[in-house]
Amino acid sequence: MKPAAFEYAAPSSIAEALALLRTQDGDAKILAGGQSLMPLLAMRLARPSLLVDLGRIAGLDSIREESGVIAIGAMTTKSAIEHSDLVRTRQPLFHAATRLIAHPQIRNRGTVGGSMAQADPAAEYPAAALALDAKMRVVGDAGERIIDAADFFVSTLTTALEPGEILIEVRLPMLAPGTGWSILEVSRRHGDFAMAGAAAMVALDAGRVRSARIVLFGVGPVPLRARAAEDAVAGKPPAAATWASAAAHARDAVEEPLSDSHASAAYRRHLAGVLVERALAEAVTRAGGTA
Repeated sequence: MKPAAFEYAAPSSIAEALALLRTQDGDAKILAGGQSLMPLLAMRLARPSLLVDLGRIAGLDSIREESGVIAIGAMTTKSAIEHSDLVRTRQPLFHAATRLIAHPQIRNRGTVGGSMAQADPAAEYPAAALALDAKMRVVGDAGERIIDAADFFVSTLTTALEPGEILIEVRLPMLAPGTGWSILEVSRRHGDFAMAGAAAMVALDAGRVRSARIVLFGVGPVPLRARAAEDAVAGKPPAAATWASAAAHARDAVEEPLSDSHASAAYRRHLAGVLVERALAEAVTRAGGTA
């Protein structure tokens, strides 16, 4: 199919972009790479009156270390993340999540901010953001605000961005010493969206799990923090029985799993448990413990 008719603008500043959005009363779309938006336009699932392309705004494609975090401009491509030594060494979970996304051609054009704002429930970046407690830097007519990842993803393809707001930066904490990580997924083919995935962060102390963060994706309308699974491993030895207990809690956390032509709800719930076990074991190995 062909997209419905729309106007196109390529502002050179954030102020100009905000002014353009203001003229459309919520009926404009941000173009931040287009790898998700263009198919929606082609199928007429999105019918904006105006596309506002952020590609000509200087400064939105940076990766920098700042006050203990990695600040990533919203127009930074996934390919740039993939080839960033700073991200690879200081926040390897996010780097690994990038390598799972689609194929090089998609990563060359798709952007960090575009993926976050698209909020696809099977996408890797929203899950990584939740696992890492990332912060979203947003600007609008009312000024600038910071949104926690836990509050940013509201539902399928829906975020906490207000009409007329633009996501301009994603801020990631650096990996703390002694912390292990993992992000795993199952998809029909490499590069496809995940049927189910799990991200895990584990910190050890005196031979036991001090803390863990476990996030599931591809199993519901938003990435899911499996808090009961986290509680099940806290204070426990890093052992197979501990991971099995977490997996059981993770399966229980998937209350309304997606069911479609790719995977049934029951299969997605099963995958959630399997992937949590594997991710925790891998994270502990990276933390320097025993799986």
